[in-house]
Parts: sequence; C-alpha cells; structure tokens
Amino acid sequence: MKNYYSTERYLHKFLNDKFKTPDIYLKQLNYRFIVDFEQYLLRYRPEKARKTCSNNGAMKHLERLMKMTNLALKLEWLEKDPFKHFKLSYKKHDRSYLSERELKLIEETIFKGEGYEKVKNVFLFSCYTGLSYIDVKELLAQQLVLGINGNYWLHTKRAKTDEMVKIPLLPKAKAIIEKYKEIMLIEGNGKLLPVFSNQKVNSYLKVIIHSCGIHKNITFHSARHTFATTVTLSNGVPIETVSKMLGHAKLSTTQIYARVIKQKVLSDMRSLCSKLNKKNQAETRVPYQ
Repeated sequence: MKNYYSTERYLHKFLNDKFKTPDIYLKQLNYRFIVDFEQYLLRYRPEKARKTCSNNGAMKHLERLMKMTNLALKLEWLEKDPFKHFKLSYKKHDRSYLSERELKLIEETIFKGEGYEKVKNVFLFSCYTGLSYIDVKELLAQQLVLGINGNYWLHTKRAKTDEMVKIPLLPKAKAIIEKYKEIMLIEGNGKLLPVFSNQKVNSYLKVIIHSCGIHKNITFHSARHTFATTVTLSNGVPIETVSKMLGHAKLSTTQIYARVIKQKVLSDMRSLCSKLNKKNQAETRVPYQ
C-alpha cells in the first residue's frame, strides 16, 4: 500500500505540473498520457536530497497504474486500454550476493557492539534459510518444528505471497537460534529471533560489510540471493528444491535470484568429462561384431 500511495503522489504532481489541474476524467487516459507520465517520472527532481527515479522505479509506478486501469476496464469504467501499445521495459541488473569466502569472513568477525552482533547473526540466519527480512522478523518459536528425521524444520508463510514454506534447518541457522533462545524466552513475545527495524538493520549491515572489507552493495535482501546462489545451488541443490524453499510459485522467479557461478559450471563440466571418458572407455572395450 505504501508503494501505491507513492505512485498516487507522483500522479497528483504530474497532473498539477502538466495539466494544471488536480484531477482528470478516466476517458482522458491514453497512450500519450502514459508516455508523458513515464518521462515525468524519469526527469522528476525531488526537493529533498534523495534518489531520483531509475528506469525500473518508473516502470514500477507505471505497473501500479496499469493495474488500476485494468480494474477500470473490468468494471467498464474505461472503454479503451491506455496501455495497449505501451510495453513495460525493465533493465536487468546483477543482484548482489556474498561468496563463500565473504560469508565466512562475516561469520568469523566479532563485533564489540551487541546490536551489531545481533544484526550480523540475524543476517547470517537469513543467508542459511533464504527468508526475507519481514519473514525473519515475524518468525515465531512455535514455527520451529521437529521433523520425522529428528532434524528441525521451519514451517512458515511468506508475508509477500502467503505461500507456505518448509525449510530444513542447517546447523549454522540452528546455532543462531540456540544463541538467542534464553533472551527470547525472557522477552516473552513468542518471537524466534531479536530483529530490529528494517532501516536500523540495513544501517548496521552497511557498517558490518564495510568492516569486513567487502566492497559490494549488500542489503538484508542480499541474504536470499546468497542462500539461493552460494549456499544451495553452488553445493548441488537442484533449482526445483531451492524454489520450494524460497517459497516461489514459479521456477522463473528463482532463476532471477540464482546465478550459476563459475565454480559450479567448472565442477559440472568436470563431472560430465569424467562420465564421457568412462563411457568412451567402456565402448572401446566392447569387441566389434
């Protein structure tokens, strides 16, 4: 809803600046309006010093407007689709994630401040479970379930999609839960881990990443990419399994998160070469008839 309100504010500013009016009729929406609004978003310079709208940011605003016009079409408030000849064009960019070495570096770095240690451990927990910030924040102790194999699992729903996810707990993630078990019992709110506000977490995380000498733009969400790429796929976990643990309804969504890194390609090709060599040797041993 916050994002929709943001788009609404931009629309009001656009109407005031372009048409000198606070509102227009729905039937006045056309292709020209969409294109002009796109250019307005890209050129808009906010009064306060903050980031301007990037191409993908502008596309997000237009995507929200498109959802509203689609609803208007279904309700027959609009006769023509103003987006009929307009195509949303997102620019692909590499999403930051931590390598195995960088992940180990963060694990081995001890911070004096208790707050930094908490943020570090919660971030590492996300790296080993693939959960997003809000899912970790809302995680309850009762969602830690003992499986039939004697190992612990996390049974939760993704806040974003309401998709059910069941994640087998890796030893490092389990150790982080154990570390804060007594503290969380004293707090008595039923939560599994101590999680600060999103703004505070990302602010502390910047200091943590910089202190470890990692020169990447890492946010808390990078933990999901790290889980998908470094922790699971690079260690031979099939993409279908990774997709299930991330709570994705479509495999194509997982492919955005998960890049096959060079080491994995090299390892897979070595395995293929070994299989082909064995196959060739077996064929040469068979006598020709």
